[in-house]
Amino acid sequence: HSFPTRRSSDLLKQQAPFRFFEEISQIPRPSYHEEKIANYLCDFAKERSLEYYRDSINNVIIISKATPGYENEPPIILQGHMDMVCVKEADCNKDMENEGLDLETDGDYISAKGTSLGGDDGVSIAYALAIMDDKTISHPRIEFICTVCEEVGMEGANNIDLSMLKGHTLINLDSETESEAIAGCAGGGLFEISLPTSRSKFIEGIRARIDVSGLKGGHSGSEIDKGRANAILILLQVLRDIYDNDDSLQIMTLSGGEKDNAIPRDAYADITVSDAIKLKETVAHFAKNIKQQYRIADPDITITATSSDKCDGTIKPLSKYSSLDVLTFLTTLPNGIIRMSDHVSGLVETSLNLGICRLREDNLQLSYCVRSSASEGYNELISRLKWLTKSQGAAYKLHGEYSAWQWVDKSPLRDKICKIYMELYGKELEVKALHAGVECGLLSEKIPGLDAISIGPDIYDIHSTKERMSISSFIRVYNLLVHFLENKSR
Repeated sequence: HSFPTRRSSDLLKQQAPFRFFEEISQIPRPSYHEEKIANYLCDFAKERSLEYYRDSINNVIIISKATPGYENEPPIILQGHMDMVCVKEADCNKDMENEGLDLETDGDYISAKGTSLGGDDGVSIAYALAIMDDKTISHPRIEFICTVCEEVGMEGANNIDLSMLKGHTLINLDSETESEAIAGCAGGGLFEISLPTSRSKFIEGIRARIDVSGLKGGHSGSEIDKGRANAILILLQVLRDIYDNDDSLQIMTLSGGEKDNAIPRDAYADITVSDAIKLKETVAHFAKNIKQQYRIADPDITITATSSDKCDGTIKPLSKYSSLDVLTFLTTLPNGIIRMSDHVSGLVETSLNLGICRLREDNLQLSYCVRSSASEGYNELISRLKWLTKSQGAAYKLHGEYSAWQWVDKSPLRDKICKIYMELYGKELEVKALHAGVECGLLSEKIPGLDAISIGPDIYDIHSTKERMSISSFIRVYNLLVHFLENKSR
């Protein structure tokens, strides 16, 4: 495979971790479909006679023995996940369950044409395999944990058996900012709602499609505080305005978002109304105001109303009352930042993200990603969602819960990583807690006394089609990792 680029592809291919990153980018690996990448990891281990373990859900652990002179050094656990958030542009025809990515570079950035890149967390695999493959790198015993289904509730880390491990020092490679060393994160869970709906016969009127598009989207943890719009909620607002001006509104279809933990970039609804002119005036007025509101945080929002030829008489609209119930229910549910931390300046403590909305034949399905670094805040928000859901006669399901990673004041690992980074690059790493979730919380419960840290290269706009990774940062963090492994404890 080649990199279409203005930078020499040969330069990238000389970098061992990039060779592996390119290889795994050709292997489809959406959540719940990790069989192929798990096969690749096991083949890697078998070809090099490395000890490896694979469980029934495709978690993989690979162990590389200490190199000569490092047998008495404490084992190091490297950790990441093999699944990626698969999103693509509306006009991209790629089947991301069966096709690899089309990598491309532009200056210092590597991305994937028309899709997300999967730097989260292909980086961990590329780093770990490059190190275990390179016989010139001296290192202690390395235990590489690669989990499944991290992006859909950390199911792999929650169910993995770590009894064969000897290490108590873990470097998670799932961070997206080179200048930061993460030492704590939020816990969370997925909250799914099903609201019963009823449909009626089509009443004569105008069929129209409302489209919301062009939003930035992004990760619902790391970007939840950026003020970006949620396409589903923008669609809700415009539908409410349409109803206020024409209460004959009936909803036929309603859809938005792709992943629980990604801020939705697009949403649409097919509706019926009685007055086409009033509809277009309402939408145009709303679009003007919303673009002004988000002119800084989300400047490319586009909202359109067009006559709909995609909905014929075979699709029955919701009844007027059910349409109103849907709009009212969505209006009552919270979204976004609920509380900022009192302990860490600028850190979001509790939030939730409406990531998926689908109107089915007889129900409205909603999926929320809920996060909090405080158990009290998390429990209160979950209780609030349960009460609001039950009050409307809707059903809910809470699953994929994972523990917060608690901050500790003293960490020899953290001190050593920061010291080596300063020696290499003359800059201090900022040690901080994260609102996005990483698997260290769950793994800390399985390994008592675990000393952990999360690091990674600069990756921008993760979980979106604009995702891109800095090539130079990727190399710097890899060098940091190698220097750490080669630096003896005494």
